[in-house]
Amino acid sequence: MNLDKSTKRIAKRVNKGFQGYPQITLTYLGQTADCPTEVVVGFLLEEGAEVQEQRFASKIDVRKDESIQTTLLKVIERTEALTVIEKNDF
Repeated sequence: MNLDKSTKRIAKRVNKGFQGYPQITLTYLGQTADCPTEVVVGFLLEEGAEVQEQRFASKIDVRKDESIQTTLLKVIERTEALTVIEKNDF
């Protein structure tokens, strides 16, 4: 899947807002807001449950890494997440 398509599909899910559980949180980390080099995917099955996390890192901006964006979209789809939240932690 190409980068543009993955990015748009993720953004569409984020823009829906809270729709219930399961929930995915994408937290972008890096030295500056211009180039986050890591993304932490948090999965929450239900309210009060323990968050399961997985990290992905890149030498370039992870938002522009096609393989990472495609993987994030697949994780969202396979977990059947109703809510997708995006955070920036710089």
